[in-house]
Amino acid sequence: MTNRVKLGKSDLVVNPIGLGTNAVGGHNLYPNLDEETGKELVHTAINNGLNFLDTAFLYGPGRSEELLGEVVKESGKRSELVLATKIGPKFVGNEMVMDNNPSFLKEEVEKSLERLQTDYIDLMYLHYPDENTPKAEAVGALYELKQEGKIRVIGLSNFSPEQVKDANQDGYVDVFQGEYNLLNREAEKELFPYLEQQNISFVPYFPLASGLLAGKYNKDSKFDDFRKGLPYFQGEAFLENLEKVDKIRSIANTKEAEVAHVVLAWYLTRDVIDAIIPGAKRSDQVLSNLKTLDVKLTQAEIDEIDQIFA
Repeated sequence: MTNRVKLGKSDLVVNPIGLGTNAVGGHNLYPNLDEETGKELVHTAINNGLNFLDTAFLYGPGRSEELLGEVVKESGKRSELVLATKIGPKFVGNEMVMDNNPSFLKEEVEKSLERLQTDYIDLMYLHYPDENTPKAEAVGALYELKQEGKIRVIGLSNFSPEQVKDANQDGYVDVFQGEYNLLNREAEKELFPYLEQQNISFVPYFPLASGLLAGKYNKDSKFDDFRKGLPYFQGEAFLENLEKVDKIRSIANTKEAEVAHVVLAWYLTRDVIDAIIPGAKRSDQVLSNLKTLDVKLTQAEIDEIDQIFA
């Protein structure tokens, strides 16, 4: 597959469709996960030209990194792959504690390298900011690891726009991962302009708003998990969102594509977004995500989708 893009000003070259692996070994996030199914879907991704794999210590915790490390080793393709992971938080009993202390960060990177069975990590994110460590100091610790060759690129996740600017005062940040989808476009206001100006690539998470933007649900759908607490799924708002999704369905039908493919393709038309990392729980979902690359939106369609979700 020749479809490759660079992430911002970094030297990472990826397939614009990556894979979020929180359902690979993320036993603390999803009950009843089968680890063999998880490993198999990562193999499917790698064998079909997908090279951007996103994980985090938090998924498992640690188990997702271990399973990913096993698959990457089995594949024999480490040098072709871009592995992204995230440091923190730490667990004190059952409590999650954010820690950006440089010594903690350096210890955690060593542990991630071990779990992933590799001697370098392509993209290392700070998963969450803490309250005490100066942001630029935390990034500085990662920069030292970059100079040692242990990480290639520095990323931030879940930092506010102000915190991102603070963290990036030396210009060391290349990638930002945050929540963004057609139902939550908050990042466009303050974050996108800054990232664009700094040539920092934005990687959205929750791109399909927990399945709502995949066109999977109708007015009779019932939710008994975390979704029932999300604002998009409440009463009137839920019905209005379904109507908007139906408008995308008519665009998708003309292209013989699925709603999810059209939505994901729209994100890739944003200047600041080079790649997306939709998750998957099975191999067939990985193959489906890759079909996004076949969807070509006209400028009129891009504008129409923009308007539907304005």
